[in-house]
Amino acid sequence: MNLDYSETAVLIPIEDRKNGKKRIHEAPKLKGKKYEQELRKLQTKLVEMQEWVKSTGAKIVIVFEGRDAAGKGGVIHRIMERVSPRVFRHIALPAPTEREKSQLYAQRYIKEMPAAGEVVLFDRSWYNRGLVEHVMGFCTNNQYESFLRMCPPFEALLRNNGIILIKYWFEVSEQEQHKRFLRRIEDPMRQWKLSPMDLESHRRWYDYSRARDAMFAGTDTPESPWYVVQSDDKRRARLNCINHLLSVVPWKQISHSKVTLPKRQKPNGYEPLDWSYRFIPERY
Repeated sequence: MNLDYSETAVLIPIEDRKNGKKRIHEAPKLKGKKYEQELRKLQTKLVEMQEWVKSTGAKIVIVFEGRDAAGKGGVIHRIMERVSPRVFRHIALPAPTEREKSQLYAQRYIKEMPAAGEVVLFDRSWYNRGLVEHVMGFCTNNQYESFLRMCPPFEALLRNNGIILIKYWFEVSEQEQHKRFLRRIEDPMRQWKLSPMDLESHRRWYDYSRARDAMFAGTDTPESPWYVVQSDDKRRARLNCINHLLSVVPWKQISHSKVTLPKRQKPNGYEPLDWSYRFIPERY
């Protein structure tokens, strides 16, 4: 499995760690038919990977982080679309309760960790403390600094207990995020996505940039690296991210015996019930 869309992906302006330069590449728009064809191939591979997870008892955690409107939800939706919710679980925790605030910080996330044969997708995760909570002042400086020190050993604990941990950061440009927020304001079907916190994150662009940089500096380790998804082009971001996920999980195709559909039983005297069924109106 080696579908690669990176050569034609739109690369947003992002600083290269090696030379400090900005790199920008343009690409033609990915047509809907081609996108759907490639997405179907990748989703088929996800179903095959699912069989490996069930067969081997693998435990996988995938963290999705990024700025608001960066496209995390769209990728998660495409991953979850064709797989079993009994194997793949999507976790998007609300704000902590007063009781949870008094617990160990990682406690509410630990209880969501996978058992054997499960994949957990965190739509935002324990990194809330290093991003939203820090930028918005919901935690103290001591809590924030303690969090950055805690992350590497916490993630080592997950790995030492057999969990495959994969972390994605969705990088959206300032201009593209601005456009997406405007679309949310104008489109009634997207307005539910726009919260007061989103509006504040739009204002605090550079505060979030500083928090992201500090997060990378403290938690981007060889053992638990951050993989950056260029997300200005949503379609390419979805394909690239799913393709990469399939490449970093060490799964193998599981062989199955051929399935034969059994014949239906005989009616043995069954007669349909004479019942006045309440059919819904057929307006379409």
